[in-house]
Amino acid sequence: MKVTIAEVASRAGVGVATVSRVLNGSPAVSETTRRRVRAVIDELGYEPSAAARALSTGRTRTVGVVTPFFTQPSAVERLRGVSRAISEGGYQLILFDLAQPDRFARLPVGGRIDGLLCVSMCPSESDLARLRTAGIAVALVDFEHPELPSVAIDDTAGGRLAVEHLLELGHRRIAFVGDDEESPWAFQSSARRRVGAAAAVAEAGGRLIVRRGPHDREHARSLAARLLALDDPPTAIFAGSDLQAVGVLEAADAASVDVPGDLSVIGFDDVDLARYVGLTTVAQPLESSGAQGARLLMEAMGGAPRRTCRLDLRLVRRSTTASRGKSPGTRNQMAAAGSRRGFIARMASA
Repeated sequence: MKVTIAEVASRAGVGVATVSRVLNGSPAVSETTRRRVRAVIDELGYEPSAAARALSTGRTRTVGVVTPFFTQPSAVERLRGVSRAISEGGYQLILFDLAQPDRFARLPVGGRIDGLLCVSMCPSESDLARLRTAGIAVALVDFEHPELPSVAIDDTAGGRLAVEHLLELGHRRIAFVGDDEESPWAFQSSARRRVGAAAAVAEAGGRLIVRRGPHDREHARSLAARLLALDDPPTAIFAGSDLQAVGVLEAADAASVDVPGDLSVIGFDDVDLARYVGLTTVAQPLESSGAQGARLLMEAMGGAPRRTCRLDLRLVRRSTTASRGKSPGTRNQMAAAGSRRGFIARMASA
């Protein structure tokens, strides 16, 4: 049988109102009484009703997270950090599945959450006005807004970092496989990475070959297949994400194009999958960005001023990039290439 607040009060020798004040962190309780009530709560295993606490305090102690395509690898890693930070902050977490951007206005957030963390997207101005009216704080991850706390990276610098690595290896015919920039989601990261990559190629006297499509492995594989079928195919491909880079690797495997001997491939994010396939990539701290975003949201809920955090990027070199025309020569490199081909084959047949 569930323990009631009245039972806690009786065992602790105080009134129900005192137990309620202890649960809500009220300073109007002596430290001695607070310890005694807490000890009884722990002894009896009392769990206060979230609904009752919300009625008494006006706060739900619950935070919502919304992200498109939340099953994709980068989103999963960010959510791992969000979940950890939210739990440490003493909040509960609700994940909202947003299938289409126009459904943001119909999210059932009123009275259910104290704050909303938006990952890789930003509410419209009308949606933000509705959230402010409801007293819901908003913070962003992988997006920036002049009035909202946010966590972001310099995607343009990241695109440049990826292509400068390829240029240093002697590649000049370089392609980019990224997102459809006319997407209704208004994603910005892929476009900024393309801009940084194009600038680096232009400074080297070349022109970036650009192919774009929906953000998934299958479309990236199709785009890469067409690139590799050109009369003069690229010797290197920069994919806007690791997921798309895996699609590029699948296309290369299907076309019997040796990676990295005939084609160098570099991704972006450094998700777990990248490590399994030995993918060279631009690493961003995905889990840390989620945790930092959650902390900024909790600060905002407490009335702290807005602040923006910029996280660092770094190049992680693995076995999918090499000097132009250079086949993997060491035993370790050849083993990595064989292991990658086996992994890609299993993914393609799954």
